[in-house]
Amino acid sequence: MNAGFLSGCLAVYRRELLILKSRGLKLPVSMAVSPLLYLVAFGLGVGGGMEVGGRPYREFLLPGLVAMGSMTQAFGIAGEINIARFYWRTFEEFQSSPVSDSAYVLGEILAGMTKAVISVLIIAVLGRLFDVGLHFFSPLFWLGILLNAFFFAAVAVLAAMLVKSHADQAMLFNFIITPMAFLGGTFFPVERMPAAVRWLLELLPLTHAARLIRSGAGGEPGSAVSILLLALLGAGGYGLAWRAVCRARD
Repeated sequence: MNAGFLSGCLAVYRRELLILKSRGLKLPVSMAVSPLLYLVAFGLGVGGGMEVGGRPYREFLLPGLVAMGSMTQAFGIAGEINIARFYWRTFEEFQSSPVSDSAYVLGEILAGMTKAVISVLIIAVLGRLFDVGLHFFSPLFWLGILLNAFFFAAVAVLAAMLVKSHADQAMLFNFIITPMAFLGGTFFPVERMPAAVRWLLELLPLTHAARLIRSGAGGEPGSAVSILLLALLGAGGYGLAWRAVCRARD
């Protein structure tokens, strides 16, 4: 990794951090709304008194919310890129600057991962308030989060380069992210689904991310298959995002 690549990556990353900083308390408050509602509605309401694998349902639900929250926040960087492309025209400035395409992609991915980590910390605080006893400092817990965030942030950069408007971006979110959020083992054990449906759900990256995060949070060993799959998907996502940025430059 040369100095030019690093400085370019940090320049892109700092810009996104300044945007996040400008939002002040609005950012963490907005991130807390959805998980809080899910914890109240599902953790205390629908799942109150239920157990999954001998544990209270809330201990199953919270890692799923972590997986879902890190996915949606990492993918949310696509919206910032679209604004930079269509309104502020700062993407054109990056194109004319010495910042390489690979450095630009990594800087945006790091920004998406930062948003994901902030959302996870907020959910962890909410978990403590709801008396959910999990291992939030487990290395496997954070490995699952980072792999999940890296992949979906890379997909966000790719998507932002392909869409032509904010309407297209919203459509991608509705057709890809929303179904995965509900079907990727967030609210229910995938193992309880019929074999044919379970086979399809096993293809979803979020299913493997939720499995890793849940294993780490519960102090259990993780799946090497899930780790390898998410790592490969992240590398592939980075490559596709880089190629899309190169084409946008052309």
